[in-house]
Amino acid sequence: MAVTSALVLFAVIWFMVMFIMLPIGMRTQGDEGEVVPGTMKSSPVNLNIKRKMWQVTGVTVALWAITSGIILSGWISVSDFDLFSRFGPGSSPVFEAPADGTDG
Repeated sequence: MAVTSALVLFAVIWFMVMFIMLPIGMRTQGDEGEVVPGTMKSSPVNLNIKRKMWQVTGVTVALWAITSGIILSGWISVSDFDLFSRFGPGSSPVFEAPADGTDG
């Protein structure tokens, strides 16, 4: 795996984990019962974004290490997911017509 591929994989995993973890543990103003005038009830009360980003980064490093290890070990090859070579020109068709020319 090239360095660029590793960085792109890390970024994709990081954003996926961020969108999953962002609402976890969040308390809204509506939950607390103290809505500040001019804001929505769904606004967060104490959004500790710095702590949340460190948590996301920690989970991402673990998932990235597992994913990279699987890719680098050769257990799953990138060519396993190459649909263009599987269904492109020159590949064997999934359903072949009968040799006698009938409909089947």
